[in-house]
Amino acid sequence: MSTMASSETDIRAVVDAALAANDSAPDRLIEVLHGVQAALGHVPAAAVPPIAAALNLSRAEVQGVIGFYHDFRQAPAGQAIIQVCRAEACQAMGVEALETHIRERLGVDWHETSKDGRYTLEPVYCLGNCACTPSVRIGDDIYAKVTPERFDAILAEREQGA
Repeated sequence: MSTMASSETDIRAVVDAALAANDSAPDRLIEVLHGVQAALGHVPAAAVPPIAAALNLSRAEVQGVIGFYHDFRQAPAGQAIIQVCRAEACQAMGVEALETHIRERLGVDWHETSKDGRYTLEPVYCLGNCACTPSVRIGDDIYAKVTPERFDAILAEREQGA
């Protein structure tokens, strides 16, 4: 992700670049939204009108796609994204208690960012680590057999290394 754009002019330039890069994409709206988010870290409200106009869509249609797909963020994400696996294997091994602990520890719910801007919490429905559940990914690192206590230790270790 590149530097965050701060002005509507910067946002418009990112939108124009994403539109140009996806000129012939069959699912152009999705690709344009991914391009904007890759450049800005989220899809800001100011990006919706020029995208809608360029693709001959209503603002509501564009906003509907952004709101429907949880992969699209409408606000900047935290410095690290924490994903908690909620697939069946993790559910069977008691991930609910871990989920509750993490939400309380960070003071957030799903798809929210901690007040200090460090962490965004997201559910994910498989990390491919089913033999070692429950699993959590923080940034690019996957952790297995995570308990509430282990989660706290992982965060403390990451924060000391930061």
